[in-house]
Amino acid sequence: MAGRFAQRPTRTTVRGGHVGVPAGIPRQVPAPARVRTWVPDGPLDLGLVLGPLRRGPGDPTFRAMPDGSVWRATRTPAGPGTLRVSARGARVRGEAWGPGAEWLLDGLPELLGAADDPSAFVPRHRLLALSQHRRPGLRLTRTGLVMESLIPSVLEQKVTTDEAYRAWRLLVRKYGEPAPGPAPARMCVMPDARTWSLIPSWEWHRAGVDNKRASTILRAVRVAARMEEAVRMPPAQAQARLEVLPGIGPWTSAEVVQRSHGAPDAVTVGDLHLPGIVGFALAGDRDADDALMLELLEPYAGQRHRAARLILLSGRVPARRAPKMPRVDIGRL
Repeated sequence: MAGRFAQRPTRTTVRGGHVGVPAGIPRQVPAPARVRTWVPDGPLDLGLVLGPLRRGPGDPTFRAMPDGSVWRATRTPAGPGTLRVSARGARVRGEAWGPGAEWLLDGLPELLGAADDPSAFVPRHRLLALSQHRRPGLRLTRTGLVMESLIPSVLEQKVTTDEAYRAWRLLVRKYGEPAPGPAPARMCVMPDARTWSLIPSWEWHRAGVDNKRASTILRAVRVAARMEEAVRMPPAQAQARLEVLPGIGPWTSAEVVQRSHGAPDAVTVGDLHLPGIVGFALAGDRDADDALMLELLEPYAGQRHRAARLILLSGRVPARRAPKMPRVDIGRL
């Protein structure tokens, strides 16, 4: 009987990340794309709208192309899917592949800010008025997905962005699956909840993820279905649902609902740099803390996240006074 059957993956091989593919299986030909055309009711800048979904220049789930199109690979409630979005004149064209194609196309308008109302923002500072005027295509994306934003946001807790982006890139490429359709090379869909839960401790360590952040992600994926339910709640209630989990606080929950809900008022508190940037832009105080930041943003209640985005886009940030935080690769320890 030996050699008659290909070896089947076991729990041990899955945990170690080495799942063999039986030889002789022909490569699947991508199915034709499903297509949707949509016309926004105002200016739209794909880079500004979808940019917050990109986790670093090497993000395997996101690719911005020289022709202005954007590719996105994600895990939808219907399964993995790949979406290509391009704009030609006033029209936006979406092409999608995989089991999640229909879901992605159904949500294309909201992904591109159709549920957002930029006219609700009334600038009360000259800096914000100029930034809004120069960026008329800014809209707030709404993905309708929680876990795809929650996991990378947890990875970004208390570390440099370079460290967090590296961890996301390594883990998704090793444990994710190839993006459906004719996606650019090395694009991947992030792992499902069960696969995240089976990643062994040493692989978290090799990716530079400490035990605290890894444990938070493992707690989240065990209740992934409950976390995804938060997308049907108002942003404040969704944040409260997320913060029930140990290891998820106001910073992480705000970063999630900004993307999953397109929440215009979910201002990020607890950030190392944002209070100083807002304080410097609106009051000339680079030493502002969260309390002062919230006080300065109070005139924009209901639109505080949009105000913070416009401040960041203005380019008015205080000069650096100290060297960058050194990167510590715990994977080498």
